[in-house]
Amino acid sequence: FHRTCRAICPHVVLVRSFSVNFSGKSVQFQPKSITMAKFDLTAKNCQYLDRHLTFPLLEFLLQKKVFDQTSLLKFILETVSKTNMVDYKHDIRERLAMDKVHPDELAQGRANVLATLKELQAEVAPLMKCMEELKNPDSTKDSKSVIHALQQTLDYDIILSAQKLAKYLYECGNYNDSLSYLYVCMLVMEPYDKNYLGVLWGKLAVEILTLNWQTALEDLTRLRDFIENYNFSPIQVLQQRAWLIHWSVLVFFNHGKGRDLIIDMFLYKPQYLNAIQTMCPHILRYLATAVIINRGRRNALKDLIKVIQQESYTYRDPITEFLEHLYVNFDFEGARKKLHECQTVIVNDFFIIGCLTEFVENARLMIFETFCRIHQCITIGMLADKLNMKPDEAECWIVNLIRNARLDAKIDSKLGHVVMGTQPLSPYQQLVEKIDSLSVRSEALTLLVERKHKAKTQEAGEGHWKYY
Repeated sequence: FHRTCRAICPHVVLVRSFSVNFSGKSVQFQPKSITMAKFDLTAKNCQYLDRHLTFPLLEFLLQKKVFDQTSLLKFILETVSKTNMVDYKHDIRERLAMDKVHPDELAQGRANVLATLKELQAEVAPLMKCMEELKNPDSTKDSKSVIHALQQTLDYDIILSAQKLAKYLYECGNYNDSLSYLYVCMLVMEPYDKNYLGVLWGKLAVEILTLNWQTALEDLTRLRDFIENYNFSPIQVLQQRAWLIHWSVLVFFNHGKGRDLIIDMFLYKPQYLNAIQTMCPHILRYLATAVIINRGRRNALKDLIKVIQQESYTYRDPITEFLEHLYVNFDFEGARKKLHECQTVIVNDFFIIGCLTEFVENARLMIFETFCRIHQCITIGMLADKLNMKPDEAECWIVNLIRNARLDAKIDSKLGHVVMGTQPLSPYQQLVEKIDSLSVRSEALTLLVERKHKAKTQEAGEGHWKYY
């Protein structure tokens, strides 16, 4: 699937306008809400997404009414016009209250698409015939034999036609049928084939658009391994990683294990952390969200905050500032205000809107835990103020924490105090944190050793052949 790799440059979301630089063309929209538009990342995220993956983001923006609806619909119409999605294009025109398309013109557009589709299907007829024969229940061939038979039986041009058909179906919005042909291409093509990378990207896009998150995660892992092992130039591998980072956010926040995997990949894989810091520091919003809502990964906070401080001159938003206020400045009033802003940011962010309840609950818990480390006896009124809650709500919330064994404390209802118990860090937890930090250092050292070994091997090879 065709993608345009852009040069490294800052992508700016203007406070006074929404700016999209898509396929080399810049489009701006006037915001209806300056506050919400200020922290909107749609423009930055769309830079690294396939055209079809941007449609859900743009439709989400329409629902939120952050920007001028007419301008946004016109941009969607212009983008859809570059695909074969005839009905979607017609729907956008109706929403814009434009002149209605004549039925004959609409029918002609569909007929043209179907005619091209039939031509492409005719080109891959031998492939489909071969697949039907191999699907025969009487066949005793295993998967390896099937792949070998396809490679031996089919001409390479037919495989290219299958990829072309998959791309055409994808542009029509027929993602499920496209997936079938992509799967065949992925099985038959060799990894060194110049079209293999496009097939991997295409299959990942289809799995995301059809909401097959488990398969999407498998495709994501396969694509990541390919990128790391393929002979890209440094700038190309950086661009590929930046694309993969953005696509993976869609997968990670919709998969059960994604909240751990996003931390492991973005924070503890040096090459991806480097890509984030170099090309897309705005991804720190999603990394920070994952750490906040993941109670089992509190040990990652120290490393995350270090990165946030390093990148604060290039990117900051209420979510990253919330962590800075709480764990760097110990400014509880500032953290409380930022938590309120965080809710506005999350409600208007397509990627993380589903995490709103968990985020607020865990952010309040983090404020509470940090505050309790400093004070042993706290008034409920003070806690309620810090947590943006009413005193009665705060007392019920603390009671639930104590009841669920997540807090060692007692409540003095007469005085309205919370008396904290001692909570020393267990030896087990200390050991886990030490092991995690050693694991990161070990991986960094391994990469360094491999790089030096590879450089020495190349030098030795050049020395051996330089006289010939």
